[in-house]
Amino acid sequence: MDKRIEDAKNHFEKLVKEQLERVERMKRAGDWVDYTTIKPIIIGLVGGDGIGPYITKHAQSILEFLLKEEVEEGSVELRVIEGLTIENRAKVMKAIPDDVLVEIKKCHVLLKGPTTTPRKGDKWPNIESANVTMRRELDLFANVRPVKVPEKNIDWMFFRENTEGAYVLGSQGLNISEDLSIDFKVITRQGADRIIRLAFDYAKKNNINRVTVVTKANVVKATDGRFLAIAEEIAKEYPEVKWDDWYIDIMTAKLVDPARQSQFRVFVAPNLYGDIITDEAAQIQGGVGTAGSANIGKQYSMFEAIHGSAPRMVDEGRAQYADPSSIIKAAALLLNHIGYIDKAKQLEMALDVCALYEKKVVLTGRDNGATGEEYAKYVTETIQDPNLEQKWNGYQ
Repeated sequence: MDKRIEDAKNHFEKLVKEQLERVERMKRAGDWVDYTTIKPIIIGLVGGDGIGPYITKHAQSILEFLLKEEVEEGSVELRVIEGLTIENRAKVMKAIPDDVLVEIKKCHVLLKGPTTTPRKGDKWPNIESANVTMRRELDLFANVRPVKVPEKNIDWMFFRENTEGAYVLGSQGLNISEDLSIDFKVITRQGADRIIRLAFDYAKKNNINRVTVVTKANVVKATDGRFLAIAEEIAKEYPEVKWDDWYIDIMTAKLVDPARQSQFRVFVAPNLYGDIITDEAAQIQGGVGTAGSANIGKQYSMFEAIHGSAPRMVDEGRAQYADPSSIIKAAALLLNHIGYIDKAKQLEMALDVCALYEKKVVLTGRDNGATGEEYAKYVTETIQDPNLEQKWNGYQ
């Protein structure tokens, strides 16, 4: 037999075994963590690299303000975790260094700055994405992103599957020969079921009467076909929620269609498609710098800025002007997730007032605009405004 075929068979056999083991782990997964039983709730602050440490520091200052009493009484701990930099990761040739992963797993939730993912042609070795690794290690299966554009009547919530699809084996494809390369895509019943069920649960609990499932099941029949078939099964358990399905290509067009935009509410999609439409949606909202992201698992959760690490800003000495809006929004999602719903609402209202309406402090990414620290102070001062809710309601 051709050695290339034999090598490919052995490689594929190894991947199949690993994925079958992952299925068994998902079957054994425990219940959702109950934050009301935990004291202290440990919030890990992971700066990442590039502009990450700068913007994470600004979000940290806002969390310190909002959670001052909780920290003092011992119900919350803010813990800074160093070492998730591209330099450190490249040094040990791991997506997440072992000692950093140990510290991460000591936390209950994380607020994480962006991390650099090496790509061909840059100066870093070809190590796996820290995000992909963290999602897998902590089983953060749901990427949840809200997008709102009031003037367009857009109020979207995206549920993107985080641990499988086209990304779980993205670094384990095969170059069979100089002429042939093959990658792999994975969808499991357990992985699809839990993300789809989360989307329908959200719609039901929030009295939203529409869930849109995004696939390419007409062409990618095994994996996307399974995802769509499971959605059809789950939908029967939620008769009060209407649902429809769209293919990823036309979905990207309809998100920018003024006649359709406001009709969509809740989306659920496999990993790659969810990545595409959430970035598109963030751009419609005002850019990827305006959107925060939640990565939810049963035991751990991680909240992050959705943009990259912008090493060019650091190289050009502009990191202090980086926009912290995305990671501050992520901090609001974190507060809501661990049960501080009123504080999360305060922060969300303050961000809306600062970014969408008053705009007293303007960020440009350069020295002709405000620094991230000045913007964070503006947000903190707005939180303290006794008329914040009244002011926010007036803008709606």
